[in-house]
Amino acid sequence: MNSTMQKPSNSTRPRLPRELRLPAVLAAVVVILLLVRAVLSALAPGGPSAAGTLPDEVPDAPEWVTRELLPINQYSRPGKKLTAVNGVVVHYTGNPGTTAEQNRSYFAGLAETGETFASSNFVVGLDGEILECVPLDEVAYASSQRNYDTLSIEVCHPDDTGAFNQASYDALVKLVQWLIDTYHLDRDQILRHYDVTGKECPRYYVQHPEAWEAFLDDLTF
Repeated sequence: MNSTMQKPSNSTRPRLPRELRLPAVLAAVVVILLLVRAVLSALAPGGPSAAGTLPDEVPDAPEWVTRELLPINQYSRPGKKLTAVNGVVVHYTGNPGTTAEQNRSYFAGLAETGETFASSNFVVGLDGEILECVPLDEVAYASSQRNYDTLSIEVCHPDDTGAFNQASYDALVKLVQWLIDTYHLDRDQILRHYDVTGKECPRYYVQHPEAWEAFLDDLTF
């Protein structure tokens, strides 16, 4: 073997000029941070949704709505901003006979139990009371992939059929009409949870689609 042949040393490999090394490292760190942020955002229930717009100013709910906001926490009120209000999603609580206050307390309790991700912007009670639990410009964990561009309403019901009593129904109509007028929504932007995910919610209006159409007919667009 020719004794004059040597293995190339690391010093002969091309290297960035010293003045470019720090900017290159900083650029790599920025890219990594952006990737981490994207992954965390994707893991949140719903993830960022359809592009849209929000009003220049967040409207205040009417005086007939009681504001009882949940504490900011990762399970029921993440404090993330909506990307738009492109619709309203109606749900039923699935807990026959429970009150609006009880359902609001369940959402608040998730901050301690961490058992699931769940909440709603509004809860309509059996006596027609309406609680605002998550502000109108924030994400509620209610409608899966539509969390970021819709507002959600949970409605209490007296029995397993999921049918709303008259007081709850009238309050729901009043609230949805206000949201329609405030955000300039169309008929096809008022949705059942079923229309978003296929879940049987609100049960009565999934099992009786004609009743859902009658509800929409009670609204003015």
